[in-house]
Amino acid sequence: MNSNILWVDDEIESLKSQILFLKNKGYEVTPFTNGYDALEHLRSHQAEVVILDESMPGMTGLETLSQIKTLYPSLPVIMVTKNEAENIMEEAIGGQISDYLIKPVNPNQVLLSLKKIFDGKRLVSEKTTTEYQKDFRNLFMTLNSNPDLGEWKDLYKKLVYWELEMSKSDSPEMLEVFNSQKVEANTEFFKFVSRNYLDWINKTTKDIPIMSHNVFADKIAPYLTKDRPTFVVLIDNLRFDQWRTIAPIINEQFRTEDEDMFFSILPTSTQYSRNAIFAGMMPLEIEKKYPNEWKNDDEDGGKNLHEKTFLKGQLQKLRLDNLKWDYLKITNNDDGKSMEDNIHNYLQNDLTVIVYNFVDMLSHARTEMEVLKELASDEVSYRSLTTSWFEHSPLYRALKKIADKNIQLFITTDHGTTRVKSPSKVVGDRTTTTNLRYKHGRNLQYESRDVFDITNPKQAGLPQPNVNSKYIFAKGDVFLCYPNNYNHFVNYYKNTFQHGGVSLEEVIVPIVRMSSR
Repeated sequence: MNSNILWVDDEIESLKSQILFLKNKGYEVTPFTNGYDALEHLRSHQAEVVILDESMPGMTGLETLSQIKTLYPSLPVIMVTKNEAENIMEEAIGGQISDYLIKPVNPNQVLLSLKKIFDGKRLVSEKTTTEYQKDFRNLFMTLNSNPDLGEWKDLYKKLVYWELEMSKSDSPEMLEVFNSQKVEANTEFFKFVSRNYLDWINKTTKDIPIMSHNVFADKIAPYLTKDRPTFVVLIDNLRFDQWRTIAPIINEQFRTEDEDMFFSILPTSTQYSRNAIFAGMMPLEIEKKYPNEWKNDDEDGGKNLHEKTFLKGQLQKLRLDNLKWDYLKITNNDDGKSMEDNIHNYLQNDLTVIVYNFVDMLSHARTEMEVLKELASDEVSYRSLTTSWFEHSPLYRALKKIADKNIQLFITTDHGTTRVKSPSKVVGDRTTTTNLRYKHGRNLQYESRDVFDITNPKQAGLPQPNVNSKYIFAKGDVFLCYPNNYNHFVNYYKNTFQHGGVSLEEVIVPIVRMSSR
């Protein structure tokens, strides 16, 4: 083992037996009686852990800790103290200690603390692997027992849980097993959606999920009142795993009352799913009621410019038009800062809806920019970028400003995204849409095993721009490419995050109700 330990204590002579105990366990321990000598030693010798007495004459333990962290921020420090006073502990923990022990310390206590530091990641990895192995069979059995809607939601939550746990450990073999199980889950989910989607839309079955066009009426409207401000924050393109990584941050300010999921309609893209959320209608109904506002894929003009109009109509339909409400769309940092500066003004509203576009822009920018492809090369780094953005965003700063008010907060999204890996050829005419995860047009030719096709769009609540138009939705990690320049586009888009098709990540998305702490 031969790990190098510095032990700094003005009573180091009394610790000889403990130092010998650690040496017999394979640790190299260098003793010091004061912080000055320990710091001088660190300038020319490497150490892996410092055990530091809090109460020393001259330079105190806390002062030594501050110097160590200034020079070597990542060096683990174990603080040893006689004093259990709260302010001492707060200072030590604020100084980023790795652990602390109360005197008199037992040799095994010190050993355990060192093991947590040196072996922590390995132990976490081993525990995660063992627990996943236990749950693997349960997940397998669920996948092969024709799960219903509730079981699919629970199964996806479990998969996200294990994906996040695997990211903390270092077990490439188990991660490979997990990824295979996730691919299998997406294959079965695609079959499930293909079998049931038209029945859900046409209400010809009893087991119907909450979907984009009824999520506002079912999950938000019942909680709207005139005596408590409600903020609805829709973060475009937010997957459930991304929500789970930002949840601990926002839970510092707000209490989660209900964490649920709903199903995005197809196509799982902003133009369709977000308009459906605000209108409370399927796209075909929106086109009929708002012919001037609805734009099909092949028409010029913005496709999400009229969400406020759609929301106004839905509030009237739900008899909530007596509420004082506002709608904000944040598409750049200046918009975000303006919202942050004025957030207290929105406390005068009964309802404030905020659409925040960052995650969607991140996924598109990642496709176009090589540097972002490196920064977000996989799901782990994609989640990390999302978390870092949220923690430092005008959105989070704005929410912190009103966290001490008696408000209600909803966090949701319109659809998710998936990393595409498997190209599939599609042939179509000039009117065929360019999206990589869904297409609609006339005379489409495609690999039927790779897509869920809808030959009669009206049955799926979708507009039919032309008489012979049909829609196809890619399954799993498939992305749809034309034969022209096929190899170029395959290489360009492979491993990018896309949306519009059928996968757990795109379809099953979060709707979370929170309240002020």
